[in-house]
Amino acid sequence: MIKGMLFPFLGGLGLFLYGMKIMSEGLQKAAGDRLRKILEKLTTNRIVAFLVGIGVTAVIQSSSATTVMVVGFVNAGLMNLLQAIGVILGANIGTTVTAQMIAFKIHHYALPILGVGVGLRMFSKSRRWQYYGEIMIGFGMLFYGLTVMKDGLSVLKTQPFFQKAFISFSRNPLLAVMAGALLTMVLQSSSATVGITMTLASSGALTMAGGVGLVLGENIGTTITALLASIGTNVAAKRAARAHMIFNVLGVTYILLLFPLYIRFVDYLTPGNPDMIIQTAQQAAMYGMSIGDKPFIARHLANAHTIFNVVNCLVFLPFMGILAKVSTWMVPSRDEEETEYHLLYLDNRVVDTPSLAISQARKEAIRMAQLARKMFRQTMECFHHYSPELAEKVYRRENVVDMLQKEITDFLVALSPHSLTQEFSREVTSIMYMVNNIERIGDHAENLIKLVERRHDSRVQFSDEAVQEIKDLADKVMEFLDFVCRALSEGGEPQQLMAEAKRYETIINNLEDRYRNGHIKRLNEGCCSVNAGLIFIDMLTNFEKIGDHCYNMAESIAGVK
Repeated sequence: MIKGMLFPFLGGLGLFLYGMKIMSEGLQKAAGDRLRKILEKLTTNRIVAFLVGIGVTAVIQSSSATTVMVVGFVNAGLMNLLQAIGVILGANIGTTVTAQMIAFKIHHYALPILGVGVGLRMFSKSRRWQYYGEIMIGFGMLFYGLTVMKDGLSVLKTQPFFQKAFISFSRNPLLAVMAGALLTMVLQSSSATVGITMTLASSGALTMAGGVGLVLGENIGTTITALLASIGTNVAAKRAARAHMIFNVLGVTYILLLFPLYIRFVDYLTPGNPDMIIQTAQQAAMYGMSIGDKPFIARHLANAHTIFNVVNCLVFLPFMGILAKVSTWMVPSRDEEETEYHLLYLDNRVVDTPSLAISQARKEAIRMAQLARKMFRQTMECFHHYSPELAEKVYRRENVVDMLQKEITDFLVALSPHSLTQEFSREVTSIMYMVNNIERIGDHAENLIKLVERRHDSRVQFSDEAVQEIKDLADKVMEFLDFVCRALSEGGEPQQLMAEAKRYETIINNLEDRYRNGHIKRLNEGCCSVNAGLIFIDMLTNFEKIGDHCYNMAESIAGVK
């Protein structure tokens, strides 16, 4: 009995989850980079963000994928909290499309769809048609998995333990909500758990009340995906994930308070008796199901899922500002943390005024340089006193520096169609050159923190002499960084600026050569291990490269490049 139940259930669930993954990835490949750009660009208004969330999630068939993308955009500073909340609200509605498709009983066509998909994937020469093949393979696997699952789950309704549990779900919707939430947290897919619930209900194991309770719980469980995606991100991304959890939990709470009315409302809108059981072979043939199945309950549960999310979104849409404040209260931060991960100065509305636009770009470039300097300082703090939290901050700031380079460059490129004077054109080129060098400084700081982590994880010991040499060279590089950041903010006389930059460049290069030769001498004398030596040499190289990029920045500031 266990084999007859467990094997089909596990196999069917595996087919369903893998089919969902293949279908979602195929849809994203077929859409190319357009979905990401739509999410990134068309979310300036909360209503537009809401509609974009619905559309994108309906296309890629995964609210988890949408919310993870949104958390990533917030983390990169490309989307603010209100925009993110709008998209996630919409994603909650978009994800109900899967349940509606299941209710249409498309599983009868799962195998031919799967066969056509395999044919397209294997024999089509067009990459786009191969993507369509992947979509069809995922689609077929998803619905065939439901059919296989049903064979296993139908056995459950005859088992005393599960009969008692299902009766409890019908009498106690709160228990059903908790079970649905737990199941979704484990499977990490609300579409899968809604599919399981609908399959159980169709096989006659669940009543309408028990099924709706499970579906409501699954809407809470799905928020765990966004919460997991927000681990290691900045405070704004964490707040977006918390907001997702808040409105789903509150939505389920008020629906539970009105549970009997909600059940009647869904039943009123949906034709058929949800708890009608097929009693005869004639009825089974009529509905294309088996004796003991419930022909109408799947549509009722799909509608309960959709209605809940539509109503919940309409309720919370006017209160997005309050939702943002509550999630901000839940995840507090310092002012520095608050602003660091977002664009502060760039405003696309001023591209028609080149002087103002260039001024904004320069301010953002100054902030970018200060972030790179902070990265380097924290890397060296980590070298002397290792801290995983500090290392994580360096990695996060490197992502911000990358984002700023892209955004500043795109902003300056947007100026090109406008008439720029020769002086403005020179300044645009200079800022672009500078932000590229700042981004490379960030890359080398990231390389250094990786070397610091390697040294710590491998328990590699540096000699006192090597530690002092690293400190001396790092101090000079830090001085050079301070100098160019100050010159970028305050300007200066070009000849004087370049003379000082040349002095720093020469000192750093000479120190790098001397310490490299000293290391080789220590290695020959057996005073240094090979592992320590490799890390030491790589650190020297990155110090020297940062000095080169500082010199390049000085050339831009002085107008040489």
